[in-house]
Amino acid sequence: MLSKTPFEVPPYLLEKATHLPRCPMAIAGADNEIVLESARQAFDAGIITPVLIGDADIIHSLSDVIGWDIADVETVDLTGEAAISGAVVSLAASGAVKIIMKGYVHTDALMRAVIQRDAGLRTERRISHVFHMTIPGRDTVLLITDGAVNVAPTINTRMDIIRNAVDMAHALGNTNPKVAVLSGAEVVNPSMPSSVESAEIIDRARKGEIDGCIIDGPFAFDLAVSPDAARIKGIDSLVAGQADIVVVPNIEMGNGLFKMMVHFMSGLAAGVVMGARVPIVLTSRADPPEARFAATLIAAIIANRDEDQPKV
Repeated sequence: MLSKTPFEVPPYLLEKATHLPRCPMAIAGADNEIVLESARQAFDAGIITPVLIGDADIIHSLSDVIGWDIADVETVDLTGEAAISGAVVSLAASGAVKIIMKGYVHTDALMRAVIQRDAGLRTERRISHVFHMTIPGRDTVLLITDGAVNVAPTINTRMDIIRNAVDMAHALGNTNPKVAVLSGAEVVNPSMPSSVESAEIIDRARKGEIDGCIIDGPFAFDLAVSPDAARIKGIDSLVAGQADIVVVPNIEMGNGLFKMMVHFMSGLAAGVVMGARVPIVLTSRADPPEARFAATLIAAIIANRDEDQPKV
């Protein structure tokens, strides 16, 4: 049974982003109607100054279809995913744009260009993906990470995954987010490796390797988000039942979790890649336009905050 409730763009994101200067954004593969419409939506809202990269003939033809006059919008005529992806990365590395959006190119092609050592976008952090999840009619936000980029992250990788998600939470106004490290249970069980790894992550975080948040675990998902479950099970924790960020042990859990929220609760999954020198709007072709727009708002907020704060 799938939800028929319409998706909603969180009003607080619009409120934050519309007071900021326009942010230059390169769209990798703008020669697609849905992608172009998404760019126009963010342009019309005053959020971005787009650079449209792709087959220029198709871009201009589609702009006529959707009724968008792009005579004054910069367009870069390129074909081929490798060339397009390389171009957006070069623009970001040079500082010409502050955000990248994945348009009609495959994720692998774009991320391959981003992580090239000589491309200029890598930092000391591991790149990771964060889903900003909101449910219609509710004002709470849940960040799920990493459900799209890192398949089977090591402990060290998950430490960076947490740092990236905490950075996003800070940029969006949550100065001390509660982070739940997920497993299948709330006790350390040697037969459940993710519980052992979660305990090590918590120990290292509390010793000072991660700051700016309250972190606890291992937790099953119910204990992370349900105060009733935490109370019934007698879990005494500042995070239990109140998590702002949930850190999954592998991509399968993260992918399944966010998709269940999307399809059963009309959750809006706004996906952004963190850990590079610019935020990257990374959504699926199956995502609704609201998800791409919300992710663009988040990326613009982060980019404006980080403009004078280079990551190390």
